[in-house]
Amino acid sequence: MPTMADVARSAGVSVATVSHVLNGTRPVLPHTRQAVLDAIDALGYTPNTLARSLVTSRTRSIGLAVSAISNPYFTEILQGVEAAALEHGYSLLIADPHDDPGHERKVVQLLHERRVDGMIVAPSADPRELVAYLRRHDVPAVFLDRVVEGRAEGAQRFDQVCAESAEPMARLVTHLAGLGHRRIGLVAGRPGLSTTSERITGYRHGLAAAGLPFEERLVAHGDSESAGGERAAAALLSLAAPPTALVTANNAMTIGALRALRERGLTVPGDLALACFDDFAWADLFSPRLTAIAQPGKELGAEAVRVLLERLAEPERPARTVRLACTFVHRTSCGCPEPPPRRPDPSEGLPQPGKGADS
Repeated sequence: MPTMADVARSAGVSVATVSHVLNGTRPVLPHTRQAVLDAIDALGYTPNTLARSLVTSRTRSIGLAVSAISNPYFTEILQGVEAAALEHGYSLLIADPHDDPGHERKVVQLLHERRVDGMIVAPSADPRELVAYLRRHDVPAVFLDRVVEGRAEGAQRFDQVCAESAEPMARLVTHLAGLGHRRIGLVAGRPGLSTTSERITGYRHGLAAAGLPFEERLVAHGDSESAGGERAAAALLSLAAPPTALVTANNAMTIGALRALRERGLTVPGDLALACFDDFAWADLFSPRLTAIAQPGKELGAEAVRVLLERLAEPERPARTVRLACTFVHRTSCGCPEPPPRRPDPSEGLPQPGKGADS
């Protein structure tokens, strides 16, 4: 098996220079760096990451603790984290806390014992044990998707990366109100999660902006899961005066709500308009096509990695919260007509006057 000394000899440089190229510990002239990389490729050299970690006290690994990995939204986040980590030369260790505070703390401890350089965590509804452990052991960490301000002592010391929630939810509500709906129900997520409280706030803001009263009975919690979403939607549909439009607060609960509607023989949007928070790959394939708020899952994951690496480089810098914008995806489940197909412009692709086809 080739060694670092073999690489140095082949590239005509010192072992120290090879080390600088591999670890990024000192600038190396471009042609020298390329010579080292060419030698590594030609010899098939593989760095001994375990030995390197013993010297540098770094494993170049990141721990990711995210619940509901089967959820398409978290799958997108995982893809973003993995791609960004790989780009910066980091490996990824993944664990599922199952949104349980006690299990969450155990999972984080397990990742810490694996000597990850830092962690990215989507916190549970009660993150106090999580924050206490991270503070006690001084673990560099970024909270992802769900913010923890005010829910755990010392949480303000940690960086956070999440999507906007309140304003996009308000936009869904005002859109439905603009279509004439006066009783708009909400299938909300698990109580205690920041995303749940923010989306309820957005729901209320949307009602107020449309001049509609807030009615507690029109909000049912689906616990952020498909089965819970089905139960919550069924409860809203069973009201003496049921809603004429429904907003679901994540993609799993959207599936549950659609199941509840189907079991009652109700159609969308004929009997009830539907709009959902979280777009997903097959939302455009439903009939009708789902009007949704699309969260930037991959971008959130990549941003969390970037913020964590900045924390590792500057441990003493002030913590910050980064919020990324969402996108309103207008389709037909809300009751809007299908937009007419775009007719091709006969002039497209033709040479413009005074210009040749190859100009």
